[in-house]
Amino acid sequence: MPEIVVKKGEPIDRALKRLKSKIETEGTLEEFRRRRQHETLTQRKKRKAKSAAKKKNQKYRFVP
Repeated sequence: MPEIVVKKGEPIDRALKRLKSKIETEGTLEEFRRRRQHETLTQRKKRKAKSAAKKKNQKYRFVP
């Protein structure tokens, strides 16, 4: 479960933005949406292929 600590004097908007970015990086919201309904085998394969392609593009994008 993602958790943030609101600092003294920090606006709530900024804290919510930090929470949202943390949730996105962990993939919590995406997993929740995926589990809300049944996913067929074809949909699962498409999702995994799309994810693999995205990871592959990121790998070549940040070559030192």
